[in-house]
Amino acid sequence: MVSNIILIGPIGAGKSTIGELLANHLGIPQCSMDELRWGYYQEIGYDEKLAQQKRETEGLYSVYQYWKPFEAHAVERLVSEYKDCVIDFGAGPSVYEDTSLFQRVQKVLEPLPYVILLLPSPDLHESLQILNDRNEYVTDGSPNINEHFLRHPSNYLLAKFTVYTKDKALQETCNEILDLLGYGYKT
Repeated sequence: MVSNIILIGPIGAGKSTIGELLANHLGIPQCSMDELRWGYYQEIGYDEKLAQQKRETEGLYSVYQYWKPFEAHAVERLVSEYKDCVIDFGAGPSVYEDTSLFQRVQKVLEPLPYVILLLPSPDLHESLQILNDRNEYVTDGSPNINEHFLRHPSNYLLAKFTVYTKDKALQETCNEILDLLGYGYKT
């Protein structure tokens, strides 16, 4: 394996599941940002109590905004620390409103040839409905975070490839990605 394979996309897009399939097929490790991020956050002063307070008083979108500098740091650390892996990002670490944070992540991912955006469908409304159904979305008064992830340009700017998963078995999606990587799995 020449490089990391990075999977990005909204909540419930299949990053972890497809990441596991790819890693198993290729015989390389899988690293999940959702499992590793908390240690990276702590390196730069993450305050768990403040995050919890924001979530309880202001909703998910508020804590999401608080996480952004920590997520950029986690991306930098994860990509520098792990090599020749399948890395599944959480939904947030590839979406940034702050230009300087986005540019930091873009700089880290730019040299990597396999940054793959997973989406259910090319149609935004259909993708949102599929994701809401998968995640049993219930509003807490905050904006729909997956709608934000789908509409925001960050994922589209970072991705080198986009793979749509609607009506595909998990192995079909895995094979499509393997084909993109040059392993000859035509779907």
